[in-house]
Amino acid sequence: MVVPVHNEAPVLPGVLAELLAVFPHVVCVDDGSTDGSGEVVRRSGAHLVTHPLNLGQGAALQTGLEYARSMPGAGILVTFDADGQHAVHDAAAMVERLRTEPLDVVLGTRFGGERPAGMPLLRAAVLRAAVRLSPRLRRLGLTDTHNGLRAFTVDVARRLDLRASRMGHASELVAQLDEQGWRIGEQPVQIAYTEYSRAKGQHLLNGVNIIVEGMARGRRA
Repeated sequence: MVVPVHNEAPVLPGVLAELLAVFPHVVCVDDGSTDGSGEVVRRSGAHLVTHPLNLGQGAALQTGLEYARSMPGAGILVTFDADGQHAVHDAAAMVERLRTEPLDVVLGTRFGGERPAGMPLLRAAVLRAAVRLSPRLRRLGLTDTHNGLRAFTVDVARRLDLRASRMGHASELVAQLDEQGWRIGEQPVQIAYTEYSRAKGQHLLNGVNIIVEGMARGRRA
């Protein structure tokens, strides 16, 4: 389990307690936090890797994947957000699918049906537009590429090379999965839209960047 962390101290104890109750090996990458998040991780018993400076979520994920895939016995790696939005039971279901189905990757999707309860309307529109405007995403049949809940076999994780340090890593990741021809499945997941997560949510400009990046990478597909 790989958890990128940046200033999540208020919710991190609960998130880690729930994760460690199900997943014994949790790797947290403290991406330049200034609120004591690293100490929270240390007290929890999870593995802690530290970036002295905030390099962005993409860089934190790459660091975490490199650390986790080198651990003895690593077979399946899961990425999980630290802000309390993801559900541990969804992560467990994704791992089970990798164990029992002919898949290399399972991506969480918020769009298994209608717009998820609590999701801001503008954010839902931006994410759906990113899919519609990307030939690659349409061809792969993916509905939600900017969901941080993902599961990979360790073979996939060993070959991922995320260079986009910030939010562009989501489009970059899908491009690499496609280029390598890995078998991808989607898993409907629950997302908790709390006041805390909304306060830390992305601004409109970031949403526009998601669309632009998706279009650019889609043209190169």
